[in-house]
Formats: sequence, structure tokens, C-alpha cells
Amino acid sequence: MLTASALGANIYSDIFFVAFKLPNLFRRIFAEGAFTQAFIPAYAHARHKSLFSANIFLLFLSIILVITMLVNIMPSLAASAIAVGFDEKTIELSAPYVAINFWYLPLIFGVTFLSTMLQYKRHFATTAFSTALLNISLIIALLLSEDKSQSEIVYYLSFGVVIGGILQLIAHIIALYNLALFKPLYGGFKYIKEKSHLIKEDSKKFKKQFFPAMWGNSTPQVSAFLDTFLASFLATGSISYLYYANRIFQLPLALFAIATSIALFPSIARYIKNSDEKKAREYMRKAFWFLAALLSASTIGGYILSHEIIWFLFERGSFTAKDTLVTAQILQMYMLGLLPLGLQKLFLLWLYANEQQLHAAKIATFSLLFYIAFALILITPLGASGLALAGTISGFIGFIMTIKAFGVKDFFDILRNKKAIYLLIGSSIFTIILIVLKDFISVYI
Repeated sequence: MLTASALGANIYSDIFFVAFKLPNLFRRIFAEGAFTQAFIPAYAHARHKSLFSANIFLLFLSIILVITMLVNIMPSLAASAIAVGFDEKTIELSAPYVAINFWYLPLIFGVTFLSTMLQYKRHFATTAFSTALLNISLIIALLLSEDKSQSEIVYYLSFGVVIGGILQLIAHIIALYNLALFKPLYGGFKYIKEKSHLIKEDSKKFKKQFFPAMWGNSTPQVSAFLDTFLASFLATGSISYLYYANRIFQLPLALFAIATSIALFPSIARYIKNSDEKKAREYMRKAFWFLAALLSASTIGGYILSHEIIWFLFERGSFTAKDTLVTAQILQMYMLGLLPLGLQKLFLLWLYANEQQLHAAKIATFSLLFYIAFALILITPLGASGLALAGTISGFIGFIMTIKAFGVKDFFDILRNKKAIYLLIGSSIFTIILIVLKDFISVYI
């Protein structure tokens, strides 16, 4: 909200979102999703857990630091790679911000690694809380830069990103210390050279699982990257419109689908490891109906009240009524894909817990190819809204393919439940209430 008020939707907001998107792209490819989903099953099976975790941490951190240094040496090249439609002057403007923002990547990898250790111990609160530290840092940066020029505001925001990453890392270090996990981790680093041969097979297996998991998790990020790439050829502000709409779309996805998946994954992995598939499927069934109810309500509410939501949250300061209208249209296209994308994350857990990362990667590849095809078809008639709709269509395709991999019969066994009737009735009533509410609100807007 503060970013929209301070920057609106213009060249400087586009520049910041490009600069911030680049480390986030690598973060989600190398760190959060792929790393967690490959690391937890491998860590659960590893005989020398301390040595294994230390070895993986050092390997990934060294790769990420090399990438970060290269981006800081050639920031203009990095900026032009993600926003080809920018002219030379805009790319030069973007370069210093890209260099600053990219230091968030090694910091957030440290956070991801420590959060994965905490997740294995069923401690989720610190990771959930630490995300707020980044947002608080950005909010403080915006408040401190209130009377500055837009270029200075972007500098403040960029340093706010790095400071937020440092605060997140500190929070996880404190949590690890309080849970007495430092000592075994320190032992792994201490003896890694002389005892690395003990984890050779475990490390080899992890790498074999990680790269398919990385590709499987990276395709939504590649889609987001392509959104920015293609939007840079559209009117100024299109990148910002996509960003603002996507923030709203990501809220229910993160609150419900991603949070449920993160909390459920260690349990599912343990049950499958112990050959207790019945218990694992019971957990899946409960999570499915929980998510189906929440995501259905969010989809209906977000679609019907899209204009009102954007107006209420963003239309102030530099964010105009025209910006609200365009962003609301994009939000509607995103919201259509919330249910399949959210439920797909749940069923992908089954593939990852069964170490079928390669199968998940194939599904992701087909989804990405469909996204590219529909994005190129829809961008001309629909503009930025067409890019959002292309993502939704590819989400439906990915969901269908994931259900096929999970087992169509097993999926319909989950659907054969009285809760389906209650969900349908509840959704219908909720839709009617929202339509009436929309008419009531429109009188005052």
C-alpha cells in the first residue's frame, strides 16, 4: 500500500520491481521450494545428518555468492536480461538498484537453510514471523523516504530489502540457538573435510533429486520472469500493475495453500518413509477440504470485489483511478487460477514425499510451455491481463496433470464426501452475499 502511494505505477516503480524480482527469482529457484522439498526427505534418510547438512549448505552458498558477485560486476546485463523491453537509459537507471537488491539472495538462502532445519523439528513460527521483518524494513524505508524524489525512494527500498534479509537471518539464528540445534550443526562444519566420505552417497542422491525439484519449482518463477519480460514491451506501468495484482493474489495462496503445504510436508514425508501410506492419505484428505473451502471463498471474493479491493488498498497518492481499473482487471484473471494452483501445491507434496521430483518437473515443463503459448497469443488483445490469464490457464493444465500423477481414482475417492455438497451450497450463498455487498459498496465509491 505504501509503495503504491509513494511510487504509483510508473517507470520508477517498474525499475524497483524489476530489481527486486531478480533475486526473488533465484531465491525461489535455488532456495525456498526446491531446496526444502529435496532437502527434507534426504535429510530424513541421511545417517550423518550434521555432516550432510553442512556439506549441502557450503555447496549452495558458494554457488549463490558467485552469482551475486557476477550480478554486482555486471548489473546492467542482469537488468537487461529480465526487462528486455526497457530502453538503454532505463536499464542504466535500473543497474545500481539491481546490484543492491541482489545481496538479498545469499541472506535469504541462509534463512531458507535454517528454516528447513527448523521445519524438520516441526518449528514453523520463526519462519512465518520472519517474513514480516522484511515487510517492516520496507515500510520503515518508505516512511524515511517520504519527502525524497522517486529515484531516492527506490534506493531506500533497495537497502530496506537487504536490511530485511539480515533481520530474517538473525531471527532464525536465535531460534536455532534456543532449540539447541547449533551444536550438531557446528559439528558438521567442524568435521566436514575429514569425514566427507561418509555422506558421499547421501549427497549424490540429494543432488539427483534437487535438480528436477529445482526445475519443477522454478517454472512458476520463470512464468513470473516472463511476465516482467513481456510486460516491459507494453505501456509504462504494466510491470507495476502485474506486481500489485499479484500481491493480492499471493495473499490467500500464501496464507492457505503454501502455509498448509509447508506444515504438512514433514509429516507426509515421515509417514511415507515409515510405509504408513494410509495415514499420509488421511492427512491429504483433511488438507484438501480445508484448502478447497478457503480457496473457493477467496476466489469468489477476489473476483467479484476486485475493483473494490484495489481501490481500498492502493488508490491514494500517486496511484490513480485509472491504475485501479487496470490492476483490478488483471487481479480477476489471476483469481480464476487460485483454486487449481493452490490445490496443485497440495498434491505435489505427494510426488515430492515419494521422491518423484522428476515427474513433478515434467508436469512443470508442460505447464510452462502452455503458459508461453497462451501469453504470446493473449498479450496483443488483452495486454497485461492476457499475461495473468495465461498463467491461470497453465495453472489448470498443471493441476490436471498433477491429479493424474497422484491417481485419478484416489482423487475421486477424496471428492466422494458430503463436504462437497456443503462446499457448493456455501459457495453459492457466499457469492450472492458478495454481489449484494458489491452493489452496496459501489454506491459509496
